[in-house]
Amino acid sequence: MALARLHGAWAGVDPVQGPCPGIGRRLRIAQEWIHIIESGWCPEFEEQETDPVLPWAQRAWTLFQSRIGSVPRTLATWRDRAFLLHPCLCDIWHDHVLFEGDRVSGLIDYGGVKVDHCAVDLARLLGSLVEDNADRRDAGLNAYLRCRPLSWEEQALVGVLDETGAVIAVANWLNWLYRDGKTYEDRTAVARRLAKVVQRLEKGKSPV
Repeated sequence: MALARLHGAWAGVDPVQGPCPGIGRRLRIAQEWIHIIESGWCPEFEEQETDPVLPWAQRAWTLFQSRIGSVPRTLATWRDRAFLLHPCLCDIWHDHVLFEGDRVSGLIDYGGVKVDHCAVDLARLLGSLVEDNADRRDAGLNAYLRCRPLSWEEQALVGVLDETGAVIAVANWLNWLYRDGKTYEDRTAVARRLAKVVQRLEKGKSPV
């Protein structure tokens, strides 16, 4: 409901009609990685038994190679559809929602704000909060709809973005860890986040 209220306030800030930019970003990442895999590139896994990231990264890479091709196919029919666009957070997950008891006291981290469709935020947040729990996902979506209506097509887009989200999340982690060479002081925290994505992919679902 807090996210719906934020979107409602931002919807009046120079709204435009057009294709969902979040879909375009996913397609660009997918096509880039398809070319990378076809070139024969593989992550250079350092066999450090004490590294908590290593087993999850190896499982992620195995899954990723068979899943990345599904992203363009899933998004193909959505790529050119026009939606109402307005500023969105574009990186809203459970750690960015603050609570006082059961009441939301704030939404933080506005560094990723850009013009997009609200389904991008909904898919990211619901995937983070409830993963594959269908009843809780429906409860979350219905709470949003009580504050801000969405068409059936827009509600379906939430599911499509959630479906492709985990594959893109794996792409991002592989990029940060093995192409950009980013270092993380808390490798255990990285392992926990990567593990959640891998476990959902292994169940056959594709969350954020």
